[in-house]
Amino acid sequence: MAATSSTISIEQDQFSCSVCLEVLRDPVTIPCGHSYCLGCIEDYWSRGNPQKAQYSCPQCRQEFKPKPLLNRNTVLGELVEKFLRSGVREQPAEERLRGRGHGRVVAPKTSDVGETLCPQHQKPVKRYCRTDHQVLCLRCINGHKDHDVVRPGNERAAQQKKLQEASLKCAQNLNEVEKELRYVVRYIKHATEAAEEESDRVFSKLLRAIEKQRCDVKEAIRGRERAALAQTQQLQEKLDRETAEVRRSEAELEKLCRSDDHLHFLQKCRSLHFPSKPVQIPDTDTLPYLMYKRMREGLAELKVDLDENLQREFNRVSDKVISLKETSMANEKTKVTIDAHILYNSEPKTREEFLHYYQNMTLDPNTANPYLSLSEGHRAATTRSDAQPYPDHPERFSNWAQVLCRAGMAGRCYWEVAWAGKGGASVGVCYRSMSRRGGGGDSKLGHNAKSWSLDCSSATCTFRHDKQSASVAALCANRIGVYLDFRAGILSFYNVSDRMFLLYSVHATFSQPVYPGFWVGLGSTLKLCSL
Repeated sequence: MAATSSTISIEQDQFSCSVCLEVLRDPVTIPCGHSYCLGCIEDYWSRGNPQKAQYSCPQCRQEFKPKPLLNRNTVLGELVEKFLRSGVREQPAEERLRGRGHGRVVAPKTSDVGETLCPQHQKPVKRYCRTDHQVLCLRCINGHKDHDVVRPGNERAAQQKKLQEASLKCAQNLNEVEKELRYVVRYIKHATEAAEEESDRVFSKLLRAIEKQRCDVKEAIRGRERAALAQTQQLQEKLDRETAEVRRSEAELEKLCRSDDHLHFLQKCRSLHFPSKPVQIPDTDTLPYLMYKRMREGLAELKVDLDENLQREFNRVSDKVISLKETSMANEKTKVTIDAHILYNSEPKTREEFLHYYQNMTLDPNTANPYLSLSEGHRAATTRSDAQPYPDHPERFSNWAQVLCRAGMAGRCYWEVAWAGKGGASVGVCYRSMSRRGGGGDSKLGHNAKSWSLDCSSATCTFRHDKQSASVAALCANRIGVYLDFRAGILSFYNVSDRMFLLYSVHATFSQPVYPGFWVGLGSTLKLCSL
């Protein structure tokens, strides 16, 4: 049996195509004497360099020019048919290669679709029609002459590459979405912190206003009390004087009554004075009525009005928050792709596009340096030579003539600033944790790692961050636009006139919300532009 198997193996090798390593199908013999499947040699030559127009033997590498005519080797074809009819099992290419024990390294080439047979001709499948998405044997090819027909292995490689690329792109998109979600979480936290800070600031201010009104009302009540007590005190003093006079008259009367001299009595009794008109006592019901009844009614009305106003304003704020949530959910529903980076690929170009991200801001008086005078509803700042009577506050800049805005920024934001004056001005952003005390760089905009600024004057324009600075070729206009893309880490400064002109743009990694901040030179004025 071993000898028989060896003989069959040798005979099968004689009838095998060295390209597909399988039994010859439609065998042809080329000029060098080697034989191949008609489809295999044509496919081999079709993959060559068409510009050189050279054709060679896959085994001996002998080149032919021009391309040899390929005719079926009928004798060899009949031998192959007899071999196949002999009932000998066709040995797979891998087994034949292992049996040969070749010393050279050979990539074992298996049948592209195993032993799948054509349902029409019962022949092994050798081709794949891309046009009809159908597997073909060599006899089926004639019916697909004008179609895109390739070897199954080639089609598999193409489809495999396509799927791998799709898988890679999908993984990249998912990674982008994951990054976007991480940013969204961070942004939500930053925005929530900023909203909480603003809420605390507003309600603290409201509580201080109510406390002030409470003190004022209390002082008014005490003032009314003092006035009433003063009036009562005057009556008491008058009563004391009249009482003393009566007592003096009583003593004189008693003395006269003991005298026996009638004429002396008559002469002296005329000087005695006993008032007959009673002392006017204040109405004790009037004061409580004024101080309690009316005050209580007024406070009750104030409470009702305050409750109504607070409820109305609270509902207005809540409606805005709910509207914002619904808008966000609607945007999520209409999002038809997970290619998340598209959301941030478009940068604004025109002023109209920048104004889409415009933020209406006000200056925080608790941060203003004492020599900064705020005006126009805390939207303008001017540096004076005399200090303003600001109360002490831990967030106030002690040395530099600087002020921050009330709200922090953590998204896409845009604002505009107008400045004027020989002292110049600086426009920038900083973290809330930037130092406020001392005259060093730690508390000056643009001179530390927690702030970025554009220094503007009539002669120069300079960008500063930490210990670095960059001169800007163009001069600053009197109106500066500032654009912040928190996620992308972009901070840009523009001259604003008829068009937007970029002065300087910097890329940074912002780790927390940033607050718009300003330095104002002596004699200069800076104003937040209202649109």
